[in-house]
Amino acid sequence: QVQLAESGGGLVQAGGSLRLACLASGTISSLIIMGWYRQGPGKQRELVATITRGGSTEYADSVKGRFAISRDNTKTTVYLQMNTLKPEDTDAYYCYAINNGGIYYWGKGTLVTVSS
Repeated sequence: QVQLAESGGGLVQAGGSLRLACLASGTISSLIIMGWYRQGPGKQRELVATITRGGSTEYADSVKGRFAISRDNTKTTVYLQMNTLKPEDTDAYYCYAINNGGIYYWGKGTLVTVSS
């Protein structure tokens, strides 16, 4: 079992920055991918960024050049640095992970609000 806990959401003005963190606990050695989704009311869920166990990263086109995903050396915490935030980035952000058996794990989400 894996547990994920997000932190770092909040209210920021357009153009500002926030850093989200996702702390993984449990059988983290089984995780092969971690990342972030976001979803707001009436909106489709969007995959924002991923990082593999090997360190490869991918980003949604909507955040390329503005967001950066990274992790700490222990691989227990994944970060999402969000710069040049826009009002359309306002969403609930969810940390997720996939283990080597293809099982998905989800955090409870953290809200990011960007004011114009």
